[in-house]
Amino acid sequence: MNRLEKSIRPAVLAAAVALPPLALAATAGPAPAPVATRLDAVAGAYAAENRFMGAVLVIDDGRVLLDRGYGMANLDWAIPNAPDVKFRIGSLTKQFTAALVLLLQQDGKLSLSDTVASRLPAAPAAWSKITLAQLLHHTSGIPDFTHDPRFPAWSASPRTPEETFALVADKPLDFPTGGKFAYSNTNYEVLGAIIEKVGGKSYAEQLRTRLLDPLGLKDTGLDADDLVLAHRALGYAEHAPGWTYARSESMTTPWAAGSMYSTTGDLARWARALFGGKVLSAASLAQMTTPGLGDYGMGLLVASHAGEPIIWHNGGIEGFHSYLAWLPRRRLIVVVLGNDEAAPIETIGGQLIDVAAGRPVLLPSDRHPVAISPAELARFVGAFTLPGQAEPVRFDLDHGRLVYGKARRSLTYLGARDGHPIFWDASRDYEVEFIPDSRGAMTTVIIRAGDQSETGRRS
Repeated sequence: MNRLEKSIRPAVLAAAVALPPLALAATAGPAPAPVATRLDAVAGAYAAENRFMGAVLVIDDGRVLLDRGYGMANLDWAIPNAPDVKFRIGSLTKQFTAALVLLLQQDGKLSLSDTVASRLPAAPAAWSKITLAQLLHHTSGIPDFTHDPRFPAWSASPRTPEETFALVADKPLDFPTGGKFAYSNTNYEVLGAIIEKVGGKSYAEQLRTRLLDPLGLKDTGLDADDLVLAHRALGYAEHAPGWTYARSESMTTPWAAGSMYSTTGDLARWARALFGGKVLSAASLAQMTTPGLGDYGMGLLVASHAGEPIIWHNGGIEGFHSYLAWLPRRRLIVVVLGNDEAAPIETIGGQLIDVAAGRPVLLPSDRHPVAISPAELARFVGAFTLPGQAEPVRFDLDHGRLVYGKARRSLTYLGARDGHPIFWDASRDYEVEFIPDSRGAMTTVIIRAGDQSETGRRS
């Protein structure tokens, strides 16, 4: 498991969102040609550089703007990706788990104010006073079991929820419960166990009978180690000079936190149903989409993109990345599913949103390197301290290239903007801008990812 949600970032602005009713069926008919062409160019640009394989679906107010696959679902047999290909979706699973908890509350079988001890008496004493709401909001303080050093080898074998809990049961809470937001997959594993105990049936059965079957999500389900699945994508990792299979953990490990599979079409149907009031009561949906600490609702981030409210989540699991966003003002749905674990999935999703909204985006093919000498590059060498980072980020010269970070990612010089040197990290689609002081020394760096940024000062 790639920490299931290793790349999730707090959004810059929380926003309460009024959810208008939304029809369940998308409108047929072609998208406006310039928008459709540019959306295709966004995904196609990353695919052309072998930085994305997967499928994309964009629906704007019921009109399908883009619906196609990129790259290969199976490289051995040269089977291309397509809209009907099934991908593991990692932590997008969490919103389904949250919905099941809220349905059980609607049934009167539990309350979000219930404590872990009241529902799982055998749980560790340190967890006893944690409420279901705190689990849903990632404010419990329970350590993330995927951070345990034993996890990579341990996760290769089938595990029960009890074995998963045992990885962190003897550890203290990371912080006092309710005091902060910290993403932890353990929270949703605990919720899965509570769903089973309160609902009286397995998590998989309740998922199927309460959500998937009623909504007609026939290409979505809980994955299993021995499941033979038609039109399944294989997961890949990038290793020069080509691709390798991504190591897979047992699907019993991510479970209620991240073991589902789906298609772009099914996830769009899910979004239309969920945000259109077809899954939960209005009160439950309001609970699910009200942001808490870290802009996190319940299985969803509720934030802002380019000043516009957005409800979204991503997922990451070996060989796969996923992204699902709903923008209520535009009634826009963006789904990106990838079977390349290194793909910049959030960047692709954000650029698709911008194109659909008529905003300009800069694609990899739009960036043109500018020659720069090693002597000039030496001006940028040094360490820069970023807020919230325990260690400074270091920039160094390596065989005539500027590299940064522990991974020593290479930066491409793109010239100056308003007198500020601009570099580009092609591997993550990050823009790095250096700002000189009055003497010309590079004392400030800004690292941008989409519409988010971090500013560092020379140490």
